[in-house]
Amino acid sequence: MHYSIKAPDFIRSSIRLPASKSISNRVLIIHALSEGAYIPSNLSEGDDTQVMLRALKEMPREIDIHAAGTAMRFLTAYLSFAPGTHLLTGTERMKHRPIKLLVDALRTLGARIDYVDKEGYPPLRIIGQPSGLWSDDKIELPGDVSSQYISALLLIGPYLKNGLTLRLTGTVVSKPYIDLTLNLMRQFGAEADWTDETVLMVKPRPYRSVAFTVENDWSAASYWYETVALSRSAETEITLNGLLRDSRQGDREVVRLFDRLGVSTEFDGYTVRLRRTGGLPSRFEYDFANQPDLAQTLVVTCLLSGVPFVFTGLQSLRIKETDRLIALTVEARKLGYVLSEVGGAELRWEGTRCDASTAIIDTYDDHRMAMAFAPASLVVPGIRINHPEVVSKSYPRYWEELRHAGFTIEEG
Repeated sequence: MHYSIKAPDFIRSSIRLPASKSISNRVLIIHALSEGAYIPSNLSEGDDTQVMLRALKEMPREIDIHAAGTAMRFLTAYLSFAPGTHLLTGTERMKHRPIKLLVDALRTLGARIDYVDKEGYPPLRIIGQPSGLWSDDKIELPGDVSSQYISALLLIGPYLKNGLTLRLTGTVVSKPYIDLTLNLMRQFGAEADWTDETVLMVKPRPYRSVAFTVENDWSAASYWYETVALSRSAETEITLNGLLRDSRQGDREVVRLFDRLGVSTEFDGYTVRLRRTGGLPSRFEYDFANQPDLAQTLVVTCLLSGVPFVFTGLQSLRIKETDRLIALTVEARKLGYVLSEVGGAELRWEGTRCDASTAIIDTYDDHRMAMAFAPASLVVPGIRINHPEVVSKSYPRYWEELRHAGFTIEEG
């Protein structure tokens, strides 16, 4: 299946955003560990959250989390405590996404986890120990690994006999996601914080059950910022709902990033209003180590706005739903833009163009590829998105909201 997209002349629309899957998945683990009476409200409707919700509710012997990376990491830690033996598996791509560092750390704590096929990768056989883990309470991890490994360990920390001390070595990336985890843990009564720039400590104090409402997703908001930035009309105005001005979500940085690309943000309670202000930088340089999920959005926006860029801190994009560095390079070239990849962690565009070969964008089973390239229809008439259904991972209503905003979407 594919969608052919035609953009409207101008946009004036109020958009319904999804709930944050990052917050949803964290509070679901906290809720399960605390055996809480209050089920979190406004949970994400995306696939990643729904597979975790079903797994925690039904606890089957074999749990297939499909392409949900967060679910794989968080459930690996959680199932180490759960009664019984569970097989944790996923898609073919998931079976090639590394998990050895997390498994090694959990084994140090006393977890019983075996690899079913390839050493260092899912599927995993996890023999739960309801009485808890306490072989050790001090773990060391590289700071430049996926923050989901770190969050998975932090989330179970309150249930370790002696708590947890986690030391991060080297450069710490995706720190806002770690801070988000700590903040949520504290809201549920845990004692967890940084003791210095590289050490995290969690005390052995179980969560308490509290009523909790998940806020909406700043990552999803980024595609509407991109839409405003690429619109040719000064009349374009988009209103987004359910966003917190003081959100702990790292992707709230989208406000500042798109201010540099000519999009203003006006806060009114939980509502955000976006308008074009015009004006573009001659060059855009940014380190995405703390906001890797915004990289695709900014790459496409800068290319179609004619803004050369140097984007660094992209190493974690290698192990996402696809290798996003390769995917961006291949799909950008189809539209006539020649990107340079440097050292596996950097993308550059110096303004180099080639003949466009096609306006057919492949999505690589990656929701963010689909949503980042769809607004390109404002500049590339009739752009086509293959396998548009991948947006169900985080934003199932995305195409419906695009239609609501005036885009014409034809299915083929």
